[in-house]
Amino acid sequence: METLTFKQKISNSSIIKAVLALLIFMAVVVIGQQIASKLLALTPLDKGFRNLLKGLLVSSACILSYIFFFQKFEKRSITEFAAKGFLKNAALGILIGFTLQALTILVIYLNGSYSVVAVNPISFILIPFAIMFTVAIIEEILVRGIIFRIIEEKLGSYIALLISGLLFGILHLANAHSTILSSLCITMAGFLFGAAFIYSRNLWLPIALHFAWNFTQSGIFGAITSGNEKTSSLLEAKIQGPEFITGGEFGPEGSIQATIICLIATVILLVLNARQNKIIKPYWKK
Repeated sequence: METLTFKQKISNSSIIKAVLALLIFMAVVVIGQQIASKLLALTPLDKGFRNLLKGLLVSSACILSYIFFFQKFEKRSITEFAAKGFLKNAALGILIGFTLQALTILVIYLNGSYSVVAVNPISFILIPFAIMFTVAIIEEILVRGIIFRIIEEKLGSYIALLISGLLFGILHLANAHSTILSSLCITMAGFLFGAAFIYSRNLWLPIALHFAWNFTQSGIFGAITSGNEKTSSLLEAKIQGPEFITGGEFGPEGSIQATIICLIATVILLVLNARQNKIIKPYWKK
């Protein structure tokens, strides 16, 4: 009987491959952030530009570590980050993410709970841009690139979507001011990003969608994102009103309309995926 090498054992074991990939990836994130912060602290750049450069450096390290790991152990071309179709998927993701979040804020505005206090200089978007850009890349590689994709190989698209979406919601439970509704919305957003990955079969679309959803919320409309501290933004806004409409201290992601909007978008993408035969069946149905 042929003895499998360590790399072959990893490739054949979804659990080992996923755990090892997660450990390596998280190490890159933590170490990369520390190194980038210390190096940029030595420069005369202001905080906004330092955060932007830090985000670009850490994000680049994340993408490269993902490509290197799976090229090494899966012996394949990493199409999840293919240059072909990048502009199309990035533009589509940004358009969808901006539209969905704008609709969420529109409901708050129509309820009389959103008003613009001031319009800030464009430079105010640098910090939220850097934060949301980095968060989108890290979370999408972790949840969709590693967890969803590896589960999907064995259990199929629907089970992988369910598990990764629930995990995405659970990971945000620790955020400040989390509620049952906010957890439901984040879980639904996880389903949406997973459906976007199935549709495009690369990570550029869910990354762009995730980024635009968060950045539109915090960097443009001046709302709190996922219970985190409020950042600088283009519009200085006052948001007051019923928590199920405004999301309260968790932000618009804790609102009923955000949950419904994500659900509708997810269903549309899943219908398109099914019609275009992009759904992968579990191994026992192949």
